[in-house]
Amino acid sequence: MSAKPVDTLIRGGTVLLPDGPHMVDLGLADGKVAGVYTPGTAPEAIAEIDATGLTVLPGIVDIHFHVRAPAYPERGSVQSESRACAAGGVTTFFEMPISKPCCSTPAELARRRDHFDENTFVDFALYAAAGDLTEASRDEMMALGAIAFKIFTTPAPAGREDEFEGLAFPDEADQLRALTLLAKTGRPLIVHAESASLLAHFEAIGKDLDPADGYTHGKLRPAVCESVAVAKLLAMNIMAQAKLHIAHVTSAETVAVLRGFAGTSDFTAETCPQYLFATEEDVVRVGVYAKVNPPIRTAADRDALWQAIADGVINYVTTDHAPFAKAEKQAAEGKFPTAPPGVPGIEFILPAMLDAAANGRFTLKKAHDLICANGAKRYGIYPMKGALLPGSAADIALVDLNATTTISADTLHTHAREVAHLYEGRKLRGKVVQTILAGNTVFLNGEISGKAGQGSFVTPTE
Repeated sequence: MSAKPVDTLIRGGTVLLPDGPHMVDLGLADGKVAGVYTPGTAPEAIAEIDATGLTVLPGIVDIHFHVRAPAYPERGSVQSESRACAAGGVTTFFEMPISKPCCSTPAELARRRDHFDENTFVDFALYAAAGDLTEASRDEMMALGAIAFKIFTTPAPAGREDEFEGLAFPDEADQLRALTLLAKTGRPLIVHAESASLLAHFEAIGKDLDPADGYTHGKLRPAVCESVAVAKLLAMNIMAQAKLHIAHVTSAETVAVLRGFAGTSDFTAETCPQYLFATEEDVVRVGVYAKVNPPIRTAADRDALWQAIADGVINYVTTDHAPFAKAEKQAAEGKFPTAPPGVPGIEFILPAMLDAAANGRFTLKKAHDLICANGAKRYGIYPMKGALLPGSAADIALVDLNATTTISADTLHTHAREVAHLYEGRKLRGKVVQTILAGNTVFLNGEISGKAGQGSFVTPTE
């Protein structure tokens, strides 16, 4: 008896399997991978995609993403930013808990879940803030499907207290309480790590710095603020033994701290394209459109991050995608201390990492692991996400490794395309041709073909 037909057969391409690229065909059925076949052995298919000359990747999982919805629609919406995900080959994004109000209670988590579910073009997961640090709240948010939890070691920015309620914990005793509380769950605690007292110190001594100078932001938040906060967290985690994840590492100093604490607890660390593909000279060139927290640093710091990736000290690259309205950035021109921090990066990450692989920094498999498979594994959604194996989600990015992506406001889909100055004009070797979510095409040759509400809420499977 012949095999049951598959919905779609992707044939002729090079498919990235967990052990590397293979010339195989891929069958999709009922939103999942139905089989991986030696060419010529696949069952009948209702539809075919000719992937000759293309590379077939598992859809990217970005574990650090901000849209802040339903607050601040002028900065973008779930619809606009998930459309940008589709255009960038990102089929799952993990939304951070900063919103208005903060996603630090079960009620707010449920509200955001429903809002995202109705509007997203791709799949999504939600972080919860650590909130009131009680087991009852923690357990309810886990039951609602929180992928993980987050805290900041910095105080809430002035005027934004409600956005950081239950998220900002500058006191080290509270940080230890959060680590201990989450250690019992098996779910990661991701931390934005900068020392509150050192930030206050450098703000005080830097009050006379030129606010328009591109170097000012880095002087107000130097690398020692990050490295000290990370060292304290890792020291506390020797006691707590939480599943700790350090967000957006920026500096050689922090890399040295990570190396020094290796093996002391279950911790991991990420960095972002803005720290790998830019330096403080780009901040000087671009101005406040390149302001991020923590700041983009020196070429030596950038090189240390690349070395940390090569050495396995850093095993995750995330976008920290943070769109702002054009009017917000324009109003802050020449005012680094008060300018909103964040850059849009969701359509940059995959072409950038393909470009790095093309330039010999690492293999295609490692590039994909850094922006997808490793995160899926860390957060308990692998191999449903991050792999193309029988039973995995049929989430796929088809890319042309020989084509060029030119970053331009004219072609970006993010609502923040007009403030994407940091990457404007960059030419990258590697291009997203088609994005497939659960077996359905959501992006093809520059055009979005999905629809709002097509994506699904992702929760840990282990």
